[in-house]
Amino acid sequence: MDKNMFCFQCEQTIGCSGCTGNSGVCGKTADTAKLQDELTGALIGLARAVDSTTAVSKKTSQVIIEGLFTTVTNVNFDNASIESMIQKVRAEKERLAPDCSKCQSPCGKTDEYDMQQLWNADEDTRSLKSLILFGIRGMAAYAYHAAVLGHEDDEVNLFFCEALFKIGYEENTETLLSTVLKVGEINLKCMALLDKANTETYGTPEPTEVTLTVEKGPFIVVTGHDLKDLQLLLEQTSGKGINIYTHGEMLPAHAYPFLKKFPHLKGNFGTAWQNQQKEFDHLPAPILYTTNCLMPPKNSYADRVFTTEVVAFPGTVHIDEKKDFTPVIEKALALGGYTKDQHMTGINGGIQVTTGFSHGTVLSVADQVIEAVKNGDIKHFFLVGGCDGARVGRNYYTEFVKQSPADSIILTLACGKYRFNDLDLGTIGGLPRIMDMGQCNDAYSAIKVAIALAEAFECDVNELPLSMVLSWYEQKAVCILLTLLYLGIKNIHIGPTLPTFISPNVLNFLVENYGLSPISTPEEDIKKLLNKEQFILNRLEYEILNYCNQREYEWICRDKDGDIFVYEVKPKKTYDSWMDCGMDTYIMLFKDTFNFIKWGDEPLSVNKILDNCEVAEDE
Repeated sequence: MDKNMFCFQCEQTIGCSGCTGNSGVCGKTADTAKLQDELTGALIGLARAVDSTTAVSKKTSQVIIEGLFTTVTNVNFDNASIESMIQKVRAEKERLAPDCSKCQSPCGKTDEYDMQQLWNADEDTRSLKSLILFGIRGMAAYAYHAAVLGHEDDEVNLFFCEALFKIGYEENTETLLSTVLKVGEINLKCMALLDKANTETYGTPEPTEVTLTVEKGPFIVVTGHDLKDLQLLLEQTSGKGINIYTHGEMLPAHAYPFLKKFPHLKGNFGTAWQNQQKEFDHLPAPILYTTNCLMPPKNSYADRVFTTEVVAFPGTVHIDEKKDFTPVIEKALALGGYTKDQHMTGINGGIQVTTGFSHGTVLSVADQVIEAVKNGDIKHFFLVGGCDGARVGRNYYTEFVKQSPADSIILTLACGKYRFNDLDLGTIGGLPRIMDMGQCNDAYSAIKVAIALAEAFECDVNELPLSMVLSWYEQKAVCILLTLLYLGIKNIHIGPTLPTFISPNVLNFLVENYGLSPISTPEEDIKKLLNKEQFILNRLEYEILNYCNQREYEWICRDKDGDIFVYEVKPKKTYDSWMDCGMDTYIMLFKDTFNFIKWGDEPLSVNKILDNCEVAEDE
């Protein structure tokens, strides 16, 4: 590709095809994008060196995780910092394979990878390898935060090397697809690792109301995801007359018992990351960025931006590994904060939000939830969450939640919740209708709750009255999606657009095997997810289904060849057909009937069709 740059890893990529000009939509320059490619190629070279060893050391793992995290969208815009990271990766490879650089007859086994080979590969190979790459970039963020709290996993660390190695290796689509799903499998372990790290360090989150009012006087805004940085800042500001406010994905910190004990952790400032240039404009306080999402700061507040960990931006003050936040504290005291309390609101006018509904909290009242479902008080659960962003159309999620039935529960997580988390939807049986489960990595909580409910009702997760309506922006959303696919969770709705890096063939596979679907309108999607479709049958189709229903054939579906079958027992999907566990309790119907049933669909209930059908009489 003869372009200034090429990047299509985020949802807002130009023209839904890729950023190729002098800068990307995120604000990074073409030079920064090229350095990120060089860093990725160097990481693949390091993984190749690891591949020839018996184990991956802690030092090597730290370098790989830090390097991958550096390339996540809106983390690092500083070319000097990225160049330093590249040299760190190369030094680690030299340590592992010192003879390679001196070899007179190089074999190329530990060479760095030219990312142009990936960007110029056939579209299916590029798509699958991009899913692997972007997935492990997101997973690296979770592994990084867990490591900060002293939690690591050898299997997770080794897989980073395996995945990087496969990106630089020629493999067929079937093998690559297997690795794509393995990213989801290992990310589940990684999210569990971070969940354990957070709860063992800070306690199990508790439902907590968080004010949006900013009190007068000096204050500091903390954004990103890193709870350890917030802890250290709270300790260093204790007794100094400085209040601390969370921003973006740091909101769930208010629910952790250990952090709640600091009285100067006052509330939450602002909303999601894409609004920071407006919300931070002329802010009389410093902002500490612990991770993404960092947008290029405006001149009106650039002098009060501080970064730490892998976050960096040219010209801003970076707090190094010593974690001395004195410059941030001094800036807060110098700016002085507001002269009187500022009564701020959320997007919908709410004056407070609630967080802290982790799996530990929700499952502690599992009996109450199960009873509400059995009694019919709760008829459906919607998981509406993920990344927020600036693309027009994301108000879909606000409207979806507003229009959700009064007998439904909204589970949410990540920064997409700011679209609706200040709404008051009331309660069901003492349970709030909106439950904020935490940061993006707390998708693990949603998974734990879904699995627990499936076990309680003795059914598959896909048979629960649970629908997932997700928003995505960057690479952490990718690894979460891959985890859901690995778990076999189907009929996920995703938006506001589908990822550009998914090729038509790969998308077709995901649609046929997992029912992945783009969002449409709140009205249509709610109707579809609540199974309130209206089926149009001709007289013959209606009589066929009545006949089948009377003989207890309960499920109907179409195989890959287009044939229609009805089954007594719900069948399982194979490569090109359906199986009913060898019971042979099925009937083959006319091929040219029931045209609304597709091979990519899940089996439909015969009763459901009959209960929601209109018979079009033959003319």
